[in-house]
Amino acid sequence: MRISAMGDVIHAIPAFASLRAAYPEARIGWVIEERWRPLLPAGVDMVHTVRTKAWRKQPFAGSTWREIRDARRQIKLAAYDLAVDVQGAIRSGVIAWWSDAPRRVGFAKPRESQAKMFYTDKISATRRHIIEQNLELAAAITGEPYLMYRSAEIPVSASAETFLNKLERQGTLKRGTYAVLNPGAGWGAKRWPTERYASVARALREHGIASIVNYGPGEEAMALAVEQQSDGAARKISCSLEELVGVTRHARLFVGGDTGPMHLAAHFGVPVVALFGPTDPARNGPYGTRSTVLRKANSKTSYSHTAEADKGLMGISIEEVVDAAQKLLESEKIPAGGAG
Repeated sequence: MRISAMGDVIHAIPAFASLRAAYPEARIGWVIEERWRPLLPAGVDMVHTVRTKAWRKQPFAGSTWREIRDARRQIKLAAYDLAVDVQGAIRSGVIAWWSDAPRRVGFAKPRESQAKMFYTDKISATRRHIIEQNLELAAAITGEPYLMYRSAEIPVSASAETFLNKLERQGTLKRGTYAVLNPGAGWGAKRWPTERYASVARALREHGIASIVNYGPGEEAMALAVEQQSDGAARKISCSLEELVGVTRHARLFVGGDTGPMHLAAHFGVPVVALFGPTDPARNGPYGTRSTVLRKANSKTSYSHTAEADKGLMGISIEEVVDAAQKLLESEKIPAGGAG
């Protein structure tokens, strides 16, 4: 299971795909935060949605306890033989325990150490990238010494197709010809300046590439700044998660930081220019697609969610990003490995 967040769900898909390939007749369920359900890959037999974020905000509300009770009952009634916790949080460990599965597999060193008290099998991860670590969990279940990367399709919904058709009719985009720029990020230290994204959009326009600016809740001001500073080279769009899946799948290029949308682009095999500051690309970088990761030596790995600009990230120039984008576009005829 991988409950949240967006990138975390995508990082769990290769492990799911490997288990599905190893056990094609198995009944496989997935516990997921309700808002991320559109990211679930094809082949999941049962979906158990939870709202852990909402529950933490109102821990003593009657509605919270009813939802927890109902979720626990649903998971237990599924009668799973095995539970896999790839999140390594206390809440995901508890949910694995809810299943009453006789075997519960998780990391020997989970992100929250108390989570391992809920596991029967504790697996030591030896690889750097989180996708490869998740594959190590899957390998422990299948008995294989190592599992190669494979993926599973994230379906594009009918509503997403309708949204894409609308944008094409409006002239906002044409499938396969645009770049997705993503100036937002989980915290300030991971955000590259909006005026630089605008400059990248202007440079891409010279090569016939229009730019779409994606933004999430609370990020509209950043997207608007990119749009206004781009001299018409970029247009911001507001879309649901389902619609973002469709928009990303048909993009020609993605430019952005360590965010869920970046991992979504990588999943679909979209070439990625990834701008890294305080987080470690060896663990969280784009995986399964052609990509260029830009990170300066003076960026120190930290997950402290600080708002202060990362000096290393600020040292990444517009020219470096444009050059990386041009090289990826020039090499796009080379097949991308592991595209979803």
